[in-house]
Amino acid sequence: PQWVEEGGHNAMIRRLKDPDTRMQILAEVRSAGDGIHNPYRSISSPDKILLVGFRSPSLQSLVGKTLAEIAASRNVPPEEAAMDLVIEDGSRIDAIYFMMSEDNIRKKIAIPWVSFGSDAPALAPENVSASRRGHPRTWGNVARLLGKYVREENVISLEEAVRKLTSLPASRLKAKDRGTIRVGAFADIVVFDPEQIGDRATYENPNQLAVGVKHVFVNGVQVLRDGEHTGAMPGRFVRGPGWNGKSN
Repeated sequence: PQWVEEGGHNAMIRRLKDPDTRMQILAEVRSAGDGIHNPYRSISSPDKILLVGFRSPSLQSLVGKTLAEIAASRNVPPEEAAMDLVIEDGSRIDAIYFMMSEDNIRKKIAIPWVSFGSDAPALAPENVSASRRGHPRTWGNVARLLGKYVREENVISLEEAVRKLTSLPASRLKAKDRGTIRVGAFADIVVFDPEQIGDRATYENPNQLAVGVKHVFVNGVQVLRDGEHTGAMPGRFVRGPGWNGKSN
């Protein structure tokens, strides 16, 4: 419950350790949670919670296991296992919740005014820590769209997918002179093979680069040539309309 996090992480840990407060937390997690965001109840089963990142070295062996598996190995209810893990790791544990519908994803992809993006971090594969498995979208978000939903399933056309990846989000974000190929705009260009592009990342092995992207230009400078990084780093910070002219 959100009230458990009030006052910061240390305050949350104190609440999780307090026997009386712990019982209250358990009751709320197990309840229907009227009007309260309760993802645990939403997914219906602890075997749909995959733990993919811990800070503590002593918990690294649990990466890739479900909450149900960990609870069974510890012989405790899954809700208590979750609280114990947060206490032991001293951090917010990275987890994947399997609670989305493929049919619903297809419906949203086809809506004309829906644009695409990702909240995954941009990671270099050589710097990925074995202690954090991450989410497949880190490596395959756009490639999965173009390979699975465009080429294989024909949910939308390739042209519409490109619009939803470029000019539409750029206009939404008011990113000036970006998202289109025209004279005077920044030359951000991706050259890919529509017959080959696809994701390889899986939940079991998410740290795999997508395939099918041939060349990438950022601000007119080539950063990917025949699938290999050139070493160039011409990227720049893009300020939106909310920027007040001051640096933080």
